[in-house]
Amino acid sequence: MQNNIQLTKELFEPISVDLRQAEEIKRPSLSFWADAWRRLKMNKVAMASLIFIIVLLLCAIFIPILSSNDYFTTDLAGKNKKPSAEHWFGTDDLGRDMFVRVWYGARISLEVGIAAAIVDLIIGIIWGGIAGFYGGKVDEVMMRIADILFAVPYLLVVILLMVVMPPGVGTIIIALTITGWIGMARIVRGQILQLKSQEFVLAARSLGADSKRLIFKHLIPNTLGPIIVTLSLTIPSAIFAESFLSFIGLGVAAPIASWGTMSNEGLPAMKYYPWRLMFPAIFISITMLAFNLLGDGIRDAVDPRLRK
Repeated sequence: MQNNIQLTKELFEPISVDLRQAEEIKRPSLSFWADAWRRLKMNKVAMASLIFIIVLLLCAIFIPILSSNDYFTTDLAGKNKKPSAEHWFGTDDLGRDMFVRVWYGARISLEVGIAAAIVDLIIGIIWGGIAGFYGGKVDEVMMRIADILFAVPYLLVVILLMVVMPPGVGTIIIALTITGWIGMARIVRGQILQLKSQEFVLAARSLGADSKRLIFKHLIPNTLGPIIVTLSLTIPSAIFAESFLSFIGLGVAAPIASWGTMSNEGLPAMKYYPWRLMFPAIFISITMLAFNLLGDGIRDAVDPRLRK
């Protein structure tokens, strides 16, 4: 049985539509880096690590300048004092204030880590970009050279450099960067190999862009995500390498101190004066942890496959 329903205008209610409101963009568009920064700020662990690193840098710069205790001043009458209100981290076997020495050592360790990472960044981008873009025999020769250098242990390189160069920060940076750029070069090369056949590269080439412009204006900017992640993870590796070399006596020479040399000096006294080893070891561990957590946060922020 069918019901005959008569359609009338009263059965319909017109809806008023504001075309301008319908076409309005409710959410402002964000660039890739603005969206990455927004998602990085949502990562509380990464932001806490970033704040710690900034505070560490500021303290390393200003505390040795503003402190009333001198970094080089020795006081044999006050050697090996426990942490107190006068000496927050205690004193060493020459009566020097450990608090100031820790922050002065932070300068050396951070200087080596950041300088080595920047040199690795520059060499790795140039080497990997050229190898990945040209491919063929150029890629084969360049990457085999990188493989040969990668097979040389950096400890051996440091020992050889110490024979011909005086020990110091510059020698350590050179030793770490001779082979440290290879990881960055491999990442850049892999990204360039994926990107160089895409449409925007073909369009730029058809418009007359030369190889230099294609590499540095089109391809490299599109690999900045993995580059920044690798850079953030290179810094703690360089800091640990410098601390290790200084710990075994191949780093900076006395009286200049880094966290590694302070750990080396505090190891024999660990049983009776544990603070001499405890504070530089804690700062090495926390700093490396902060850089690694920040690197993980940056990776999650810039990689679209890891978006939540």
